Amino acid sequence: MNATSLGMPAFPEAAREALNNRTLRGNLRHATHTIRAKRARAVAEVSDWAELREAGKRIKDHTLAHLDRYLEQLEATVTAAGGTVHWAADAAEANRIVTELVRATGESEVVKVKSMATQEIELNEALEAAGIRAYETDLAELIVQLGEDRPSHILVPAIHRNRGEIRDIFRAKMASWGRPAPEGLSDDPAELAEAARLHLREKFLRAKVGISGANFMVAETGTLVVVESEGNGRMCLTLPETLISVVGIEKVVPTWRDLEVFLQLLPRSSTAERMNPYTSMWTGTTDGDGPRAFHLILLDNGRTDTLADEVGRQALRCIRCSACLNVCPVYERAGGHAYGSVYPGPIGAVLSPQLRGTTSEIDASLPYASSLCGACYEVCPVAIDIPEVLVRLRERVVEGGPAVRNGNRVLLRPAKGHAAERAAMRAAGWALARPGVLRTGQRLASRTRGFRPRTLPGPGRAWTATRDLPAVPAEPFRDWWLRTRGGKDDAR
Repeated sequence: MNATSLGMPAFPEAAREALNNRTLRGNLRHATHTIRAKRARAVAEVSDWAELREAGKRIKDHTLAHLDRYLEQLEATVTAAGGTVHWAADAAEANRIVTELVRATGESEVVKVKSMATQEIELNEALEAAGIRAYETDLAELIVQLGEDRPSHILVPAIHRNRGEIRDIFRAKMASWGRPAPEGLSDDPAELAEAARLHLREKFLRAKVGISGANFMVAETGTLVVVESEGNGRMCLTLPETLISVVGIEKVVPTWRDLEVFLQLLPRSSTAERMNPYTSMWTGTTDGDGPRAFHLILLDNGRTDTLADEVGRQALRCIRCSACLNVCPVYERAGGHAYGSVYPGPIGAVLSPQLRGTTSEIDASLPYASSLCGACYEVCPVAIDIPEVLVRLRERVVEGGPAVRNGNRVLLRPAKGHAAERAAMRAAGWALARPGVLRTGQRLASRTRGFRPRTLPGPGRAWTATRDLPAVPAEPFRDWWLRTRGGKDDAR
């Protein structure tokens, strides 16, 4: 995937640092609760939401099961419409293709639509190394770029910043990137938005190359779709002479009729709107209208490896709505940076370890960045059972086993630091398979319950540091059942 996580501490350590930041916790709590409440009202308006959700799930599963066919159809329809399709196996190949395409135009600047795929491959850094400057035009992405920061939310990348912090960033950094912030800029949202608008307008008017991602690609017609709320994307998609779109291969849908389902699911689950203010669609090129050259880069970067896992592949259904982040108690307290990936929150905890593997410390820890409460599954508009995938990945981290990496079947070694857990699970499995041993152990625990410690020793110390050990009953359930015949004696 990319090198963002290299050098990042494991999730527990990164989250602990975030928990000490009161301002961050306050920003996250206010923003996620506000978005969550708005989403609930928007979804409640739709009487057939459950049916829409099931339709979205089935369309995605069907498409993933026949992904090769629909990608080939997409390539044919995009090409027939005047576009050029490129295939990128990984981030390095995608970055090389984009860099060569920009260089071929003779330009040294590009404007960008908000795109998680380009963040995933660290395109901005690759372009900078080649002497090409990329300007983010989404307001939140602009804040992140000017602040030399990293995104912390799928929908609202600067959710960890408050108005005062944004004002200070604009005042300090805008001038070095173009038009400076107005004199006396306050933290009023309207003033901040106007400062960004004036700053970006000169970029739009002189840019010859635009770079985007896409929310969806329609195989039937070769159409790409971007939904947004500000109009900056519309400017990037229409004004430049050359448009380059970097899109994950899982974003394809078969037909226009399928697209209808997702254009109902996505706005309500993300921005809590009935329809996105700007829904831009383009099909190849048209003389006298829009870019004269269009290039589509289909990005794999671990997606076909993920597709090989029958349980984990459901993460590829994700339409990047961020609903799971806004209900997750872990994300609300830890924030997005602790996940060490462009994909934070519950979906990041299942997607990043599959795209990148679980060999790094941060990726091996991500499947544990959850309480398994299931709130993420309840709000997911395409019914991704994130808790199920988390448990699957935890098993992979602890036990190792077969997996697919870079298109090859490999046997993963268990991650370090889980020897005690593996030994405990093996011991529990051995005891549970032997009723006599289990009965003896339960009786022994009941008779010695007066000596029960308040905290566990060794590796168990971390678990009991924030939890009370359950009380041991005076009598094991099996013995109570035999003595009372399942409660019949007590009833008399």
